[in-house]
Amino acid sequence: QVQLVESGGGLVQAGGSLRLSCAASGASVSIGVMGWYRQAPGKQRELVATITNGRATSYADSVKGRFTISRDNAKNTMYLQMNSLKPEDTAVYYCMTLRGATYWGQGTQVTVSS
Repeated sequence: QVQLVESGGGLVQAGGSLRLSCAASGASVSIGVMGWYRQAPGKQRELVATITNGRATSYADSVKGRFTISRDNAKNTMYLQMNSLKPEDTAVYYCMTLRGATYWGQGTQVTVSS
């Protein structure tokens, strides 16, 4: 059973930084595609960033140059470093992995105040 647990969300002022973590169990973060999505109130869930087993990364245009996705295979954890945060980054952030089926974490709230 694949389980993903996010942490690291919180309240930060605009221009600040946060690092989200996604700890995996029942599956290795080094295999398959992993990524971060976010969902703001009243909006659809949107893709933020992905990382493949070959460490290729991709980002939504809205976060390019500000967010960095990475993983630590030894800790079986994926990260999202978020810098220069904006109020429009406020959302619940979810980690996911795609390996046959799609598995989701429970989400962590990020709130950016202006």
